[in-house]
Amino acid sequence: MLDRRALLRGLAALGLGATAAGCSGPRTPELEKLVMLTGPPGAVFRELGASLVSALRPHLPNTTITARETGSSVDNLQLLREGAGQLGLASIDAVESSGEAPPGLSAIGRVYDSFLHLVVLDDSPIRSFADIDGRTVSLGAPGSSTGFTSDRLLSLTGVKPIGRLMSQAAGADALADRSLDAMLTLTGIPTPAITDLAGKRAIRLVSLKNEAALLADHYLGPYVAATIPTTTYAHVPPCETVAVPNLLLTRDDLGDDVVRIVTETVFTEVSAITKGHPEASHINVRTGIATGIVPLHPGAAGWFRDVKR
Repeated sequence: MLDRRALLRGLAALGLGATAAGCSGPRTPELEKLVMLTGPPGAVFRELGASLVSALRPHLPNTTITARETGSSVDNLQLLREGAGQLGLASIDAVESSGEAPPGLSAIGRVYDSFLHLVVLDDSPIRSFADIDGRTVSLGAPGSSTGFTSDRLLSLTGVKPIGRLMSQAAGADALADRSLDAMLTLTGIPTPAITDLAGKRAIRLVSLKNEAALLADHYLGPYVAATIPTTTYAHVPPCETVAVPNLLLTRDDLGDDVVRIVTETVFTEVSAITKGHPEASHINVRTGIATGIVPLHPGAAGWFRDVKR
């Protein structure tokens, strides 16, 4: 737990008032509405985004704060640029795809990592990524992190499934009734849709160890080898795969005072925001500033700087 009194003393020494500490001050910014761009049904982005909205409301009582369901990363980036929201979650590979920071956008911080899942029913003949060639596979919702990362992987491997653009929830339902052969999804763990599926059907996760190495070799930075632990889904063994960090992004024109409040809420109310999502509970100040080529918003940078003093 951060020492809020120490933070206030540090700000006072800099000649800043209590309102600069975000949630701590008696005054709140005058902002009519704040829209949080999340993800599709069955996704961790959607649930965490909704939890963050709930956590923010007491700190911005004069602001109408809502969560908007989206396709996920690619969709969120576009909607942020268009001004359809001021906050949004996105995987770092999608954010850095052009090799430059997205214009007009900055980071509140790195939050947690997503894991690429290749999910099949336990009696499926699919035993490797190559086995999905020619088979019907969910590749994520339109505009999703899954779609972006899977496109890269399919291009590198030459594997050509019959792709279906589906949310985690829709993909899990289709897998359960055998209208899909597999579901590929990049998401936090545990993923609600997969948890529900594992409660209905015996499932397996297919190893993506070789594919993790391939992505890391071709795209330096965003991809790291990882393991989905055995405790993640009921009766599902651990599985080697690839992980991708996620960022909480904002528009550059969102006020520093509001961004301070958002930043403090994210990094000091982790247990409430990430309840039920153990991997997302890894959100912390130490890794929060590791945002790659995306600069921190000045309001977030100021908050991190003051906390570290």
